[in-house]
Amino acid sequence: MTMATLRTPCHPLALLACLLVAGCVSTPGRAKPDESGAAGNLMAGFLVVDGVYNTELMAPYDVLEHANHHLPTGRGVEVFTVSPDGNEIVTAEGLRLVPDYSFATAPPIDVLIVPSARGSREEDLRDGDLVDWVRARGERAQYVMSLCWGAFLLAEAGLLDGYASTTFPADYARFARTYPHLDVRFNVSFVHDGGRLTSQGGARSYEVAMYLVDLLFGEETAISVGSGLLIPWPPEPKDRPAILSRPRSTRPY
Repeated sequence: MTMATLRTPCHPLALLACLLVAGCVSTPGRAKPDESGAAGNLMAGFLVVDGVYNTELMAPYDVLEHANHHLPTGRGVEVFTVSPDGNEIVTAEGLRLVPDYSFATAPPIDVLIVPSARGSREEDLRDGDLVDWVRARGERAQYVMSLCWGAFLLAEAGLLDGYASTTFPADYARFARTYPHLDVRFNVSFVHDGGRLTSQGGARSYEVAMYLVDLLFGEETAISVGSGLLIPWPPEPKDRPAILSRPRSTRPY
């Protein structure tokens, strides 16, 4: 297994596309996803709290939802948001979102996604109910993915114990100091280790989300999603993200 630094450039048009769909992430008029995971669909739940950052939420949400338009069977993943009480939340940048579910009403989650929020390194870690919910749902999920500071919440919940991980570059030292028992990887876009995926966040959130689509649905689907979002996939060999991979299972699709 080798680790290498990713030098893939950011994709401004893909970022713009993500921002343009922001209003569709969760609105009062949006129909709730199929709670049963009909036809074997994976259930992808995004944790949203006040102060969640737009990019780390919207980039993977956008990529996963777009995957449904590039699968031969139609939908393959149900994408939804969950907040502690189900009430409206306000992102760090001021967008108002109405989550699909609360902790009490959320359906089973196969893929748990934890974006970063303003409190991810401090006050959120002291919220016992939040940490307990992340731990319980993460332990039952097939994959758990964090973006940027979301890794702090996963670490606090014990979900990164025994796994390699990474976080926002400016906080490598803080992350390693706060959780000295973890195997923290520096200067990588993202790390995949077993059922855990952790990302630097920011525009790099697209890369780990594209990788997850490839992992779940295959490279052809990822290439098709990338063509729509103007994200080249797969990366050139010299630009491949650093991945420590111990695949948890074969692709379900």
